[in-house]
Amino acid sequence: MLDTTQSDTAAPPEERRGCLFALSQPPLMIFLAVIGCLLLMASLHDLLLL
Repeated sequence: MLDTTQSDTAAPPEERRGCLFALSQPPLMIFLAVIGCLLLMASLHDLLLL
């Protein structure tokens, strides 16, 4: 017969990680910073040079 009782050494359940955890990842922040800089440069170009 299989032992289906949980032992004391069982791993704790995984924590739920939400959107703020995803935004704290460095590759995503670098990507968002590059996109933001490109949008800023395009908007300044339109406002000041055209």
